[in-house]
Amino acid sequence: MEREKLIQEIWDLAEPVILARGMELVEVEWQRERRGWVLRLYIDKPGGVTLGDCVRISEVVGDLLDARDLIHHSYHLEVSSPGLERPLRKKEDFERFAGDRVRIELREPLSGRRSFTGTLKGLSGESVVLEVAEGEVLIPYQAIKKARLKPENIF
Repeated sequence: MEREKLIQEIWDLAEPVILARGMELVEVEWQRERRGWVLRLYIDKPGGVTLGDCVRISEVVGDLLDARDLIHHSYHLEVSSPGLERPLRKKEDFERFAGDRVRIELREPLSGRRSFTGTLKGLSGESVVLEVAEGEVLIPYQAIKKARLKPENIF
């Protein structure tokens, strides 16, 4: 099964279970690493997730994945918080985190650039509004490859 299709099937399987427990599914990663295949689910909730939240979601989603037999070889399942550099994936994320500093990477260059870092202003139609050093830039939502919070002066 192709990678993107598998990630979407895992997302579709895991998200309702996670939502039912008062949390949101932030990101799904599927990649080969030195120790073998790793499936990572990043979850969040207001106030942050606990280790207990991660363990419960790991057990429930692990059982669902075993029952559906989506992955036909061994892998490691990891469930964790998205951390300070939380990925922004859904349109709602770009509204929710307005005012925060973000880094956005694009699929294709926009004005000669593939990445932008600045203050998120929210959405305007189908575009993300970002305040950068040169002024305001509109980034088409569909053009975004990856976006993450980029907190300044964490420590």
